[in-house]
Amino acid sequence: MKHTAYGFEESHVLHHLKHYLPAQNPLKDFVHHNTLHAFQDRNFHKALHEAATIFGYHTYLSLADFRSRFAKGEIRPDILQHVIQKHKGEAAVVAWTSKMLHTAYDESSFSRIGALRSNWRKEYAVNLEKMTYGLLFKLVCSYLDQGVSVNPFPLEANGLLDGLIALERNSAVSLFNAPRARKLLFKKASITELLHIVVGDERYYEQYLFDQQFGHPGWSGMVATIEENPASLLDKKAITLAEFIQLELLLEIDALDSKFDEIWAPLSFKIKQAPNDLFEVVKEDERFEVYQLWQEAFEWTLYDQVLAGIKLVAPEPKNENPTFQGLFCMDDRECSFRRHIEHLDKNAVTFGTAAFFNFEFFYQPVNGKFFTKLCPAPVTPKYLIKEMDRKKKQAVDLTYHKGSHNLFFGWIISQTLGFSAALKLFLNIFNPKMTPATSASFKHLHKKSQLHIENKNLEDQVDGLQVGFTVEEMVNRLEGLLKSIGLVDHFAPIVYVVGHGATSVNNTHYAGYDCGACSGRPSSVNAKVACFAANHPKVREELKKRGIHIPFTTQFLPALHDTTRDEITFYDEETLTEHNRHLHEHNELTFLRALETNAIERSRRFDLIDSKANPKTIHEKIKRRSVSLFEPRPELNHATNAMAIVGRRTLSKQLFLDRRSFLNSYDYEVDPSGDYLAGILGAVAPVAGGINLEYYFSRVDNHKLGAGTKLPHNVMGLIGVANGIDGDLRPGLPSQMIEVHDPVRILIVVEHFPEIAKYAITKNPATYEWFKNQWVKLVVVHPETHDIFHFDNEQFELYQPLTPQLEVIQDEMPKVVETIENLPVYIMN
Repeated sequence: MKHTAYGFEESHVLHHLKHYLPAQNPLKDFVHHNTLHAFQDRNFHKALHEAATIFGYHTYLSLADFRSRFAKGEIRPDILQHVIQKHKGEAAVVAWTSKMLHTAYDESSFSRIGALRSNWRKEYAVNLEKMTYGLLFKLVCSYLDQGVSVNPFPLEANGLLDGLIALERNSAVSLFNAPRARKLLFKKASITELLHIVVGDERYYEQYLFDQQFGHPGWSGMVATIEENPASLLDKKAITLAEFIQLELLLEIDALDSKFDEIWAPLSFKIKQAPNDLFEVVKEDERFEVYQLWQEAFEWTLYDQVLAGIKLVAPEPKNENPTFQGLFCMDDRECSFRRHIEHLDKNAVTFGTAAFFNFEFFYQPVNGKFFTKLCPAPVTPKYLIKEMDRKKKQAVDLTYHKGSHNLFFGWIISQTLGFSAALKLFLNIFNPKMTPATSASFKHLHKKSQLHIENKNLEDQVDGLQVGFTVEEMVNRLEGLLKSIGLVDHFAPIVYVVGHGATSVNNTHYAGYDCGACSGRPSSVNAKVACFAANHPKVREELKKRGIHIPFTTQFLPALHDTTRDEITFYDEETLTEHNRHLHEHNELTFLRALETNAIERSRRFDLIDSKANPKTIHEKIKRRSVSLFEPRPELNHATNAMAIVGRRTLSKQLFLDRRSFLNSYDYEVDPSGDYLAGILGAVAPVAGGINLEYYFSRVDNHKLGAGTKLPHNVMGLIGVANGIDGDLRPGLPSQMIEVHDPVRILIVVEHFPEIAKYAITKNPATYEWFKNQWVKLVVVHPETHDIFHFDNEQFELYQPLTPQLEVIQDEMPKVVETIENLPVYIMN
């Protein structure tokens, strides 16, 4: 506990509290992250043990689950033996194998958090949570509301407490039942003053605040996140975690005053034991050693197959005459799409990269009130891309007109459009269709939209943002993009730059389905901007000076892949030359056939679709489920993600990876120093690693670290979801997104020399933390000898896969349609 000679140190405790609270953004910016980010400075397994002990989280699968997987062959005996031998020594293999397979352990979940505050029930027979949470959550939700309410909260620009004071002064009915809390509100009593009333002894203050705030970590974490990043709300609200705590303490005082008529003693008066140190050193526990060994064996059963596949296949020679090239997102959902394209056109070459395509900016659509960030969430852009006026407007539904909120027009609309809306809703249940209310990726950028991309006057600014990029700025970004993926020569006649997005309805986590590199938005605008730059004559002239010669016959064409519907749209097709237009028509057929096959592969996970039915029927059902009101699984998003490959496509092209791999293109020959690699891994670790770990923790503890089932979720103020109307916000992922996921850490495979890879990961301390502490696993493939090196204990060690051979197949689809389970790694001939 943090105290000074002068007493309780409020600012330090608040900082400490914020560090451990969930850090999930509001729904519009829902971006995956490491759920246990507060423990990331520790070794992965040590951190999981501490988090389980302090907060009562489940951080591994249960022993029964591990043992069941071992019995089914999902954890191999030889891998298990290898793991035990490495961590415990050869002499201990038999003893630890027996413990793992047969010893019974108490797996009950206990938490240091909550013990102090539980004394309200034991000693005072009051349920403070029941007495305060309902009003607390409603007040904060109303204050932070982003558009559900018609009328704004009073004095919201001045802060939560000022708004509540205004409510109290101007309302006929008080928020409080007793006078003391009201007086303390007007006084703006500090947290320390309020804790003196509620708790008494300041030695217990920090423990009490942790107990209190982790009673509802969703709301507390959301408030702390908004305080640190006010721009995460479109309609910005001034709020602090301190104000939130003050309000809750006031409600607790009021609840106790109402029950005991102000005749009650502070909580510490009833407690005989000394305060607990919530963060004292966690003692070793054999059960967690067993968990660690099982987890390592589970992971290496998969890793070993992947590394054996890389070792067994011979790299293909570089294609110097491609029919077309495609830049896709590194997203694991593009893994199968790219595979199907390459199967259909043997001369097509695909690349993977973060789909903001190295152009960071805010975007303002025509008539848009707000700017939308289209780059990784930690980046703060200095540029603005504006959509130009166009005649064609987006379709609207008058049912959602803002006039429907007032008494007169609301009654008129309900008596007229209300009947047709009810009929449409009824018909949509049986025949789902796209509506103006659908969150569709293709609505983000109209096919005929024109953008203001080039900046010719540095004075052209809006709210301090430069409108568009200068030629030099475009050159720098395009050079970085092309060199980072190794595309510096042998350009095809058409280079497709394919962003991605998703379509869904009645899906609160829709932003998590779009492009994470674009802060949870479709990346169509980024694709269009990148293509504009690549097609710009002056940009090409400058690139030629830097060693990248793009032939004048080559054209870059933007596109958007909807990963939920498996559809694609192309932009700026009218700019193609006649020759390239004919080529594009042929290529488009390849894309469409690949999408149809991709839909079949995805359908194996969906219970209501027969994967052996007619391909067109399957694809149509895939599209319908994306707009179905009663479908909680429009797509499974990143479920089953398990690896990220950073290297040339030839490293993994012959492997069937079952849609489980992020694929980031990289050519070590273009980047001998490893500087581009450092930038790539600086993004791959937090992005792919963040996605992977959020799925991991939501899978192993969907109650505390996940969001539970979607079915009872209600949207609260357009910022989060809660069960019912007065529950806590649910961080993490709902069960429908993780139910098929195997919780394994992501394996990052890099093609380069080990010493260069070591330089790349250590260049940025924040990046190195991911690898050093084993939150992500790193393996380096030597590009000349093909030897494999595993990064462990801050050094590389030679690894020889235990898998002697893999099954060779001609066609993956017969395997795919036979099971909903994860498939092994195959070599594709």
